[in-house]
Amino acid sequence: MVKHTVIARISDGLPLAASVDDDQNGEAELADYKNKAKLLFKKMNENSEERCSIESGSYYFHYLIQNGVCYMTICDRSYPRQFAFSYLEELAKEFSMSYGNEVEKKNLRPYAFVKFDTFMQKTKKVYQNTRTQHNIERLNTELNEVANIMTKNLESVLWRGEGLEKMSSLSDQLRYESQKYKKTAHDLNLQLLYRKYGPIAFIVSVFSLVIYWRFFWY
Repeated sequence: MVKHTVIARISDGLPLAASVDDDQNGEAELADYKNKAKLLFKKMNENSEERCSIESGSYYFHYLIQNGVCYMTICDRSYPRQFAFSYLEELAKEFSMSYGNEVEKKNLRPYAFVKFDTFMQKTKKVYQNTRTQHNIERLNTELNEVANIMTKNLESVLWRGEGLEKMSSLSDQLRYESQKYKKTAHDLNLQLLYRKYGPIAFIVSVFSLVIYWRFFWY
């Protein structure tokens, strides 16, 4: 299930809104994960992956970045990732419509949009029961959409210096190598064509010149 949700600005990690949690049983453990979420925000930048799942102990951090804002939720490991990202997408859509023009304002205080918790709580209830017909249908239709979402380990990100943008850099490198390969393949194909048809083209050209010189020059 969804344990906690927080929304922050990417440029400086400023928390914009957070859910008010009603589960008191695991509050001590969850407090530690909330602190880790703050550390994750500090690791993010404009080159970070737009969607990512980060595993740590009994929980997963799932986050979505849109328009300079990060929407992050802490969920049980057993909670379907499809639901987590659908939940975040609904939050992102509503938050952007309600406060999108205010996010980059200077002198914005932490948790300036605390009232957004009302919408978070309402949306959270929709996604808590994974066995409802609505959520089962959503699960079936969104399997492919989350297949390519990157998964990382929290300790690797926070303590071993592995950046959240690493996969973005790797993707850029792969695209560059792919383009380079296509160009090389194109050049090789041209060389093969020259070798195969070059002599024939040369003979035809010489023969055409001889015919032209023989019958049309004089």
